[in-house]
Amino acid sequence: MDSQFGLMNVWHQGDVVTKAVAVLLIGMSLASWIVILIKALDVVRYKRLAKHSQDFWHSEDFATALNKLGRDDGNPFRALALEGREAAAHHRNTKAHLHDALDVSDWITRALRNGIDEFTARLQTGLAVLASVGSTAPFIGLFGTVWGIYHALMSIGSAGQATIDKVAGPIGEALIMTALGLAVAIPAVLGYNALVRGNKFVLTKLNSFAHDLHAYFVTGARVQSGGEATVVALKKG
Repeated sequence: MDSQFGLMNVWHQGDVVTKAVAVLLIGMSLASWIVILIKALDVVRYKRLAKHSQDFWHSEDFATALNKLGRDDGNPFRALALEGREAAAHHRNTKAHLHDALDVSDWITRALRNGIDEFTARLQTGLAVLASVGSTAPFIGLFGTVWGIYHALMSIGSAGQATIDKVAGPIGEALIMTALGLAVAIPAVLGYNALVRGNKFVLTKLNSFAHDLHAYFVTGARVQSGGEATVVALKKG
């Protein structure tokens, strides 16, 4: 038995506006799922890198520690370690000319903060798409529903027939647009919330690593969670 309802009926019987709304919602759904999959893979990768970042401190010198972070230029922990090393070296080479005007702690803090800010911006790329889809898709679907109901009622009025079998089909097909809007918005909202939580975890680990790097380059000691500074056997270089 052929169904009187369905997205295909909406497509075949709908006008240009209805088809445009359907295409827009499908495009938004594809965009949101692409963002969710790509960013989810990134979060999993960064969490794995965060777990391995603790190996950095179990090294005899800085070069060995850097090698333990791998050669991946996209590794934020490796990039932060390089930023800290370059900032410390730059301060050592220039402070004589600046008459110690720049404090080494402030200089390294600024360099590490800039590195974290750049990574944060990269980490949040695409989240605006999910937020936009999650907030607008239900209203776009509702617009399609209202437009479809309006034209269905106009057609029924022109035909002069208002029996239930004539009303149920067009109205039901129009309501599918609302369901489509919700089907697009719900995964986008859930994906956005999950990615925000994952990003927060990664940034927390990165900030902790940056705090240890700052203490190491300034004092030669890594600040432990207990608040005491423990000197590690890691030579600067």
